[in-house]
Amino acid sequence: MPGSNIDDLFAQALQGGYDSDEGWQAVSTLQGIGTREIFEKAAGFCDSNEPLKRARGAAILGQLGKTSQNPVPLFSNESFKVLTGMLESETNPIPLSAVIAALGHLGNASTIPMILPFSYHPDPDVRLDLAFALGCFANDKRTVTTLLKLMTDQDSDVRDWSTFGLGVLGDFDSRDIRDALFRNLKDSDEDVREEAMVGLAKRKDLRSLPEVMNALQSENLSPRAIDAANLLLERDTDRCEKPSACLEELRGRFREKAE
Repeated sequence: MPGSNIDDLFAQALQGGYDSDEGWQAVSTLQGIGTREIFEKAAGFCDSNEPLKRARGAAILGQLGKTSQNPVPLFSNESFKVLTGMLESETNPIPLSAVIAALGHLGNASTIPMILPFSYHPDPDVRLDLAFALGCFANDKRTVTTLLKLMTDQDSDVRDWSTFGLGVLGDFDSRDIRDALFRNLKDSDEDVREEAMVGLAKRKDLRSLPEVMNALQSENLSPRAIDAANLLLERDTDRCEKPSACLEELRGRFREKAE
């Protein structure tokens, strides 16, 4: 792609505020192109005096050239150095959030001790991106205590992502984890409740059974209800996909508990 077009995309990335759809579209396009030139320009953005530029630069580096076929971003070691350098000095919550999320995308586990302290950050967006990033390392035991803490966060999005990370993405199992998931079955936020339901079902904790059965009978059926039912039924293959069939099988398998 000609350099002028890349420059246009970097300019577009700065249009509007941080949540601008146009800006994020440009970021996604630049990530997909994934050249050395884009890496250099994004790294330059990371050194800017403008918070939005720093945020966009970090976001681009976190998923540069990353696809389902190529899960490791391009220039990941160099990007890691840039991003961890930013982490040491960044104080603005917008680029700080972007840096933490980008480090999660890079998948370098040495990130974990560097980002754990941000669970105490006053900005909920920083804690949200921390919950996301720790979910990228959900099977590293160093994340468990902090994800448990974030599952009780005052912000519902933070609770949602930490419940999803520890309960659904992660495989750790303990009484503390199960009890935390059980408590979040009663959360005020529907997404949190559903992630907790799936997390408990994954661990074959039958305290999830009433929630799963109720969800299967809801007019607003969530795909998570089907996932949770299959987890309780241990149907890794030949999944039950119809709510009525899942419900009947759950009643048959767990008759005493279901009554």
